[in-house]
Amino acid sequence: MIRALTGFSTRRPWRVIAVWAVVGVLLSLVGQALVFRVTQTDSAGFLPPEYDAAAALRIAREEFGAEPDADVVTVLVARNDGEPLADADRRRVDEVARRLSTTRVEMPWTDEQIEGISEDHSQVPRVVPAMTAPDGSFALLGARLRGNSTDPGMHSVYRVFHDRAQQEFAEAGLRTGFTGGLADTVDRADAEKTTQTVVGLVMVGLIVLINALVFRSVLAALVPLLAVSVVGGAAAGTVVGAALLTGFDLDPGTPGMIGTVLIGIGVDYFLFLLFRFREELRRRPEEHHRLVAADVAGRVGTAVTSAALTIVAAFATLGVASFGQFRVLGPSVAVSVLVMLVASLTLMPALLAVSGRRMFWPSRSLTKAERPGLAGRTGELVARRPLSVLVASVALLGALAAGATGIRMDFATGGTPQDTASAATAREIAGALPAGVADPTTVYVTADDGRPLDTAALGGLPRALAGTEGVGEVGAPVFAAGRTAARIDVYLTADARTQRARDLVSGPVREAVREAVPAGLTAHVGGTAAVFADVATAVDRDLRTVFPVAAALIALILLVLLRSLSAPVVLMLAVGLCFAATLGASALVFQHLGGEPGVNFVLPLVLFLFVVALGTDYTILVGDRLREETARAGSARAAVSRAVRHTAPAVATAGVVLAASFGGLAVNADPSTRQIGFATALGILLSAFVLSLLLVPAVAALLGRAMWWPARGTTGPEGRPPARAPGDGPARDRAMAGAPADPREAARP
Repeated sequence: MIRALTGFSTRRPWRVIAVWAVVGVLLSLVGQALVFRVTQTDSAGFLPPEYDAAAALRIAREEFGAEPDADVVTVLVARNDGEPLADADRRRVDEVARRLSTTRVEMPWTDEQIEGISEDHSQVPRVVPAMTAPDGSFALLGARLRGNSTDPGMHSVYRVFHDRAQQEFAEAGLRTGFTGGLADTVDRADAEKTTQTVVGLVMVGLIVLINALVFRSVLAALVPLLAVSVVGGAAAGTVVGAALLTGFDLDPGTPGMIGTVLIGIGVDYFLFLLFRFREELRRRPEEHHRLVAADVAGRVGTAVTSAALTIVAAFATLGVASFGQFRVLGPSVAVSVLVMLVASLTLMPALLAVSGRRMFWPSRSLTKAERPGLAGRTGELVARRPLSVLVASVALLGALAAGATGIRMDFATGGTPQDTASAATAREIAGALPAGVADPTTVYVTADDGRPLDTAALGGLPRALAGTEGVGEVGAPVFAAGRTAARIDVYLTADARTQRARDLVSGPVREAVREAVPAGLTAHVGGTAAVFADVATAVDRDLRTVFPVAAALIALILLVLLRSLSAPVVLMLAVGLCFAATLGASALVFQHLGGEPGVNFVLPLVLFLFVVALGTDYTILVGDRLREETARAGSARAAVSRAVRHTAPAVATAGVVLAASFGGLAVNADPSTRQIGFATALGILLSAFVLSLLLVPAVAALLGRAMWWPARGTTGPEGRPPARAPGDGPARDRAMAGAPADPREAARP
């Protein structure tokens, strides 16, 4: 199947390239235009229905008409001279608010939107007075805008509303400030725009530079990145199209995660093909390059398929998670990796068939004899001193894993950088009102028998909430139409996005609600703090389910791929140690040395999936070559030396490229994203350099052919023993075994 696919692609390369170009560009455009129609920004919508915050959200939508895409911006209005608002000022505030509520905001169309496909977010905002500071220094308004807060079109709508409100209040002699919701999102995007652009350019430049230095070729430096970009767009469009057809919602971070993953693994797979293609062209100079491309694509394609299916399996296990964001992320990444796998078996071989030896122009590497270099010396070291290499590798990983001692999970959600206008407005509000006033915790109350409610029916619930630890103020009850439900806004003394707020909601607030709610009534606690408190619980439960399921599935794939019982055990133990080392190093850097409360709560799961899946990725490719080399005549240690010499350049280059793609996240303004970027990049480097090139080959050298037990032997393509590569032979085998290269030397005095 694999050879048939790669064979067709190398026989009809221009057709394959043309199809990918057309389909890739079309799917990429469709994906970019429609992605915001299938993303959901409300984390509560991803919670299982039995959670308290999810039940509260359901009541808010059914009884109070809350819209899933509604975004409320808090507008602060104050006098320019800092004096308290007079009655005349308050009247002007109300008057401007009424005007803003009747004036349509038109969305400016930019190059980021496609008319007829992108959604038009033009609308009339709803602006209502919220409250006035106790000292009268400012009034707060709530401005509701409807739409996906991550959509650039909504950002444009907010900017138009912001400028209009600022101008109208300025004409009335008043100043304004904006915070919460879209204000935070847009200010954060503006603050990070330059950094993200620079980091993206540096990442692309680094990948091109690494390829150029390795291959000394223009095409080999540029073609992989261009091809992967087209495939990545096609994969993103496929995921968006599947979401539209099936009706499921994506998390806003999913498209970005897909892009990062595909750039990394796509370039990796192309590099594996390029290195083997160059090796075979050098060994078979008289053979037509298309035949060589077909043979290489068939050989490498088997290992790449196994590696890709390992990643697919790892992420597919997220389908058993209870938290909706995980359930969506898993299949999305799995589908994207499958698209990249198809490209690895079709588009990439076609590009090799078309370019041939020109792929490595102007380098003269094809006409020069291969030099062992650092890769060869590494292979010889592992073959001659496998026990020392194994002990050193385990000691390094074990020392890093020790950093996980005392590790804590941090459920902070990041927030807006402190030097933005929205952050300054939030600080001004917090100086006069409880910190949670811009994002209150809400208690929803319904009667079990559906009877109408009034203030008396709520009993002492409002008073109990007002006397609860961490509650600064409690709003008056608001009743739904028909009085079938009541809403009580609770303003905490802590910002809703902090760990302190989540502790208050999950502890004192919910306890007070349980004890004070009258008999016959049911109460649910919602709001940002409540949502993330429940998310923390759901994630903790999912970690205990996903870890063993993913590990078992990956082990099963290794068992089928390697047709061995020993090798999968070795690989899984090694990858598990690498995971522990990466998690320990992250805790050491961020928690123990960096002074942060802990590591982000999703980091263990992200690391497990990426480090285990991608770490297994590299070990599969190295193991496949180890098995191939073991089939040659000679000692097992000589086979290990050859395997490391041939795979080290590809694995090392691929590891650096993939680590660079994730490392770009390490300079993000959001602390949780920084942790994920740093930890994933470190885990990939450990997997590539320590695990794949040192630890696993060292174990293979020590175990010999027992590594592949119970298989009796190995064969090359079509059941024949693989041919020797130049420079491989009895002399080199004897050298790896410690014997003289020339048998006659043993007889010399």
